[in-house]
Amino acid sequence: MATKGLKRSKSNAVLGGVCAGIAEYLGWDAGRVRLLYVLLSILSVAFPGALVYLILWVAMPAE
Repeated sequence: MATKGLKRSKSNAVLGGVCAGIAEYLGWDAGRVRLLYVLLSILSVAFPGALVYLILWVAMPAE
């Protein structure tokens, strides 16, 4: 039985494929995840959101 892992998406990537990979893992729409991520980043004064995105980009394996 294959397990579903968290990976960056190549097929639906805009910038690195992090949000698309999270969306595929959760079974959500990638646009919704991107919108939630942008809103969360703005509400946290953008810097922590950008830093988390960069860390995820490096840490998540590619598809």
